[in-house]
Amino acid sequence: MNFNEFKLDPRLMQGIKKAGYETATPIQEAAIPAALRGRDIIGTAQTGTGKTASFVLPILNKLLHGQRNVPRALIVAPTRELADQINDVIKTLSVGTKLKSATIYGGVGSGSQIQALRNGAEILVACPGRLLDLIAQGYAKMNHIEILVLDEADRMFDMGFLPDVRRIVKAVPEKRQTLFFSATFPADVELLAQQVLKQPQKISMGIIKPAHTVTHALYPVPPHLKSALLLELLKRTDTDSVLVFTRTKYRAQKVARQIHQAGFKVTSLHGDRTQGQRQAALKDFKSGTHPIMVATDIAARGLDVESISHVINYDMPDTADAYIHRIGRTGRAKRTGDAFTLVTDEDKDMIRTLERIMGHEIKRETLDGFNYTLPSPPKQASGHGRGSHPNHSRRPPKPAHTPKSWNRNKLAPRRK
Repeated sequence: MNFNEFKLDPRLMQGIKKAGYETATPIQEAAIPAALRGRDIIGTAQTGTGKTASFVLPILNKLLHGQRNVPRALIVAPTRELADQINDVIKTLSVGTKLKSATIYGGVGSGSQIQALRNGAEILVACPGRLLDLIAQGYAKMNHIEILVLDEADRMFDMGFLPDVRRIVKAVPEKRQTLFFSATFPADVELLAQQVLKQPQKISMGIIKPAHTVTHALYPVPPHLKSALLLELLKRTDTDSVLVFTRTKYRAQKVARQIHQAGFKVTSLHGDRTQGQRQAALKDFKSGTHPIMVATDIAARGLDVESISHVINYDMPDTADAYIHRIGRTGRAKRTGDAFTLVTDEDKDMIRTLERIMGHEIKRETLDGFNYTLPSPPKQASGHGRGSHPNHSRRPPKPAHTPKSWNRNKLAPRRK
């Protein structure tokens, strides 16, 4: 379906052209007409399918008519990074419309956000905490909100934002259009959807399985050799840009340092970095200045970088949903990508879960010439004194061994 067929306001075509949109994705084809008709929507879709535009374009189309210089659309997102990503899409698609948008989130001073509200931003893209602060202070007025979007609802609930989301819903007019997007629908998300939406149209694009544009490979390795294997993978693999996921902030810092010491240009994204550092890291990663980024799951949602060729799970995530969201950072927008996961014996249960979801066995790989039999280094003194960290590992390292049950195949070159 061509974007001309949506019968959007002609003033939006300049932004659509600037964004490079030609043919609508399945989620856009299903959601945009329903949203233009004013329907409430429950939407689920695989990451990287153009979901953001499916609610931004109907918002812009509505706001081109009617009152200006007051907040009329509110988009609530779980993380600052996602809020910035959404606002970037708004700014691109609203070229030539004179509609104004603003991001509202913590971790930075509120002065510029208050000024944007005073300047008459019509679209607010907000994280719950700071938004509620500005509502309480009288700077963010919700009485003219006509469209409410809750994006990545399940992620918001995972982060403990459910009470804040309920307060935000009460703060906006009851007479409104509500668009509700969530990758999964656990019980609490489903309950909130029932409470805040009116006769919603359900749109599901099949998010149960990972994207078919991504190939998967497991790399069995003793825990103490993970870093050495990761560096070998980076040396031997033809990549554009690589996103490496770790389980903890401490490990993200450690792995980024090891990659840097090996001569690679690398940055990191995790909760211990300031907002300025996080924005700089994303900018450098997107531009290719640092083609490798090590991140915790804070980056698993909403990170929109088209050129990511590989996702490497240094640590297996705790849930299948988390795995799907992580590897959803590659193979986006009809591109192909590769997902490598370093696995140890303790990951076998999660591997079985993933293979049930995918309906087939995930390919096992080993690197020719890599010594899997190197012994683990001598244990340091016990306790969490100087030079140790309680989050260094979930379990003590197991004795080194060569995986017996895995197929030994050469590392395949990246698919073009």
